Amino acid sequence: MQLSNLRPPHRDTAGRPQGGNGGNDGSGALPAWDLADLYAGPADPALEADLARADGEARAFAEAHSGKLATLSGDRLAEAIATYERIEEVLGRVMSFASLTFAGDAQDAANGRFYQTMQERVTAISSHTLFFTLELNKLEEAALEKKLSGSKALARYRPFLRDLRVFRPHQLSDEVERLLHEKEVTGRAAWNRLFDETIAAMEVKVEEETLNVSGALNKLSDGDRKVREAAAKGVSAAFGEKARLFTLITNTLAKDKEIIDGWRQYPRPGSSRNRANMVEDEVVDALVSAVVASFPSLSHRYYAMKAKWLGLPKLQHWDRNAPLPDEDDSEIPWEAARERVLKAYSGFSPELGRIGARFFDKPWIDAALRPGKASGAFAHPTVPSAHPYLLLNYHGKSRDVMTLAHELGHGVHQILAAEQGYLMSGTPLTLAETASVFGEMLTFRALLDAETDPKRRRAMLAGKVEDMLNTVVRQIAFYRFETLLHDARRKGELSREEIGALWMQVQTESLGPAFEFTPDYEIYWSYIPHFVHTPFYVYAYAFGDCLVNALYGVFQNGGVPGFQEKYLELLRAGGTLRHKDLLAPFGLDASDPAFWHMGLNVIAGFIDELERTDGQ
Repeated sequence: MQLSNLRPPHRDTAGRPQGGNGGNDGSGALPAWDLADLYAGPADPALEADLARADGEARAFAEAHSGKLATLSGDRLAEAIATYERIEEVLGRVMSFASLTFAGDAQDAANGRFYQTMQERVTAISSHTLFFTLELNKLEEAALEKKLSGSKALARYRPFLRDLRVFRPHQLSDEVERLLHEKEVTGRAAWNRLFDETIAAMEVKVEEETLNVSGALNKLSDGDRKVREAAAKGVSAAFGEKARLFTLITNTLAKDKEIIDGWRQYPRPGSSRNRANMVEDEVVDALVSAVVASFPSLSHRYYAMKAKWLGLPKLQHWDRNAPLPDEDDSEIPWEAARERVLKAYSGFSPELGRIGARFFDKPWIDAALRPGKASGAFAHPTVPSAHPYLLLNYHGKSRDVMTLAHELGHGVHQILAAEQGYLMSGTPLTLAETASVFGEMLTFRALLDAETDPKRRRAMLAGKVEDMLNTVVRQIAFYRFETLLHDARRKGELSREEIGALWMQVQTESLGPAFEFTPDYEIYWSYIPHFVHTPFYVYAYAFGDCLVNALYGVFQNGGVPGFQEKYLELLRAGGTLRHKDLLAPFGLDASDPAFWHMGLNVIAGFIDELERTDGQ
C-alpha cells in the first residue's frame, strides 16, 4: 500500500466555533508564517532540483529493488527502507509547501494551479516507488520475521512494517494499486480541491455586511442574538445556493469510497479509517456507544441550563455557541494569548514550554486574518527535517486562546516525534489529538485556578463544557451522520433533502429537547471539511478528548510517579507504539469500556458543578 506523500494537517474546524479571516480585528499585529524553511517560493530552483533528484532516485530505486525484496538480507532490506524513506521525505516536503501555500490563499488561482501541478508531479514520481510497500506486504510472515530477527537495522523499522501489514488483507493487485494511485489526482483529490476553492470564494451576506464563510460562521458566537440569527440565515442562504454542488460532491465521494471499500473488502465504511488509525472497530464502537448513551446526561442537561441562562424557552441552532451572560468577551491581544498558553505549558513541563516558545520566536504560526486564507485552524507536521506550521484565524476571543493551546499541542507533539523519522513520526488520528487536547486542558486549568471571582469562574467552566461538548458530543454526532449517509448512499444517490434529514436526525438526538431547529439548518452539513477531506476522521476528536480526560485525571491524582517524563515519552514515540502500549504506563486501557466513562465523567462532573452554582 502506498503511504501518502503528504501527511494531512490536523484540521480542527469541525467542532469549535469558526474563526474567520475577514480582516484584522484590532488584536494587534498578528503573525504570518514564512515558508522559506521549506522553499523560498513556487519558483525556487531548489524545489525543481528536489523534484528532479527524487524522480531520478525513484527510478533507480525501482530498477534496483523491484521484484527482489524477498532475496534481500535483513540489513539490505533496512538500507532499502532508508532509501525509500529519504525519497518519501523529499516528496513530503514538496507537498507540504504546496499545501500550505494553497491554504494561505486559496482564492489565488496561481496557488491552486501550483498545488495541482505539484500533486501531479509527486504522484508521477511516487508511482515508481509504489511497488515497494506492495511487495513488502507480499513477504510471508515467517520470512519477514527471520529478516527482522537477524538485523538490528531492520528491527528499527518494525513499527513501520507492523502498521503497513495491517492493510495486507485489503491490498489489490499491483496494476490496480498503481491505477488507483495515479488516478487520485483526477479523483478524490480533485473533488477536494473543488470543495476548498468553492468555500474560499463564497460570500455570505450578514445584514449589511458581506463576509467570507469563516467570517460569517464566527458571527454565530456573537453576543447579539440578532447578529447570530442574521449570520445563521446568511450561511444557510449561501450554502443553499450551492446545495446542488455540495450534494454532488458528497454523493460522488461517498460512491467512490464504496467502490474502493468493496474492492478492498472492508466490512463497513469506517473500517478503512480505523485501520489507518490502528484501532479496532470494536474500540470505536465502544466509544460511540458510550457517548451516545451519555447525550441526556451531558449535552441535553447542559443546553437546558443554557436556555435558562439566556432567558429563552427554546434554543435555535444559532444559540449553540452564544456567549453566556457572565462571559468575559473583552479582547485578548495576541501577546497575552501567547503568555497564557506558554505559562500553562511551562508550569506543567519546562521542556514543553521551551519547545512551544519556538513557534512564537520563529515564523511558524499564521494567525493573521485575510481573505482567501483557509478557515478554522490546523497544525501541519511537514517533514522531520523541517518543522511544523500552525494555521489559526485569531479574533482575540477566549476560545481563540484555547485554539492556540490546542494547535500548539499538535506542534510540540510533532517536534518531539520527529526523531522517529519520516515513516514513523506520524501518529494515528486517535492519538494525534492527545497533546492538543492535553494542552487545552493545561491552559484551561491554569486560567481557572487563577480566577477568584465566582461568576467569572462559572462562565469559564461553562465555556470549557461547551468546548468539550463540541469536541465529544458534536463529533460523535458527525460520525453518526457520516455512517448513516454512507450506508444510505449504498442504496442510491441521495437528494439534498435526504442528506439534510440525516443531519437533522443526528443533531436533534445529540443536542436534545432544549433546541428547536429551523428548517434552514438542514444545509449545515455542507460546510464541514472533514466529510470531504478525511471521511470518518471526526471520532478521533472524541477519542482524544476522553483519553486526555482520563490521562489528566491520573496526573491530578498523582498516582503515577514521573508523570511529566512519561508523558513526553508518549509524545516522542510518534507512531511507533499503539494505544495499548502508550497508555499502559499510566494504568489506562482504551479497550476497556470503563475507560470511556472515565473521560465522559469529567464532563459530567463539570456540569454537576455548574448545576450546583446555578442561580448564584
